[in-house]
Amino acid sequence: MSTEPAGNAESAGSRHRIVVGVDGSEIAMSALDWAAAEADRTGAVLEIHTAYEPGHEFITHDEVQMSMGRRVEEAVARAAEVAPRVTTTSGMHEESPAEALIEASDGADLLVVGSRGLGGFRGLLLGSVSQKCCLHARCPLVIIR
Repeated sequence: MSTEPAGNAESAGSRHRIVVGVDGSEIAMSALDWAAAEADRTGAVLEIHTAYEPGHEFITHDEVQMSMGRRVEEAVARAAEVAPRVTTTSGMHEESPAEALIEASDGADLLVVGSRGLGGFRGLLLGSVSQKCCLHARCPLVIIR
């Protein structure tokens, strides 16, 4: 779901972009809130991305698409509540979440992620996605805790 086409060359090239990753976790929603407020403050387009790496669950491709679609719709609605003036685009990826966000960060002004998401061990300060983004993001990174 987009309020502006994701393939729009103007939004991808000449306008300010803030990329945020969402996975449905509370901390990802906090990252979304922060990114939406920052996009509102700076006039940037907010790109909301979610990803699913095939092979980790035994569900159908259609179920994956529906789940990611719902996740993005919820995130777009929440961003609209936090920052109604912000233009959003969205992306759903069937690949490593870290790789999807690193790719999306290319040319962005800022990448925003939560410190840890749904997977992994609760005691970790950084999850695998935020850690990989910290090492390989192609723009400045904000990690929300």
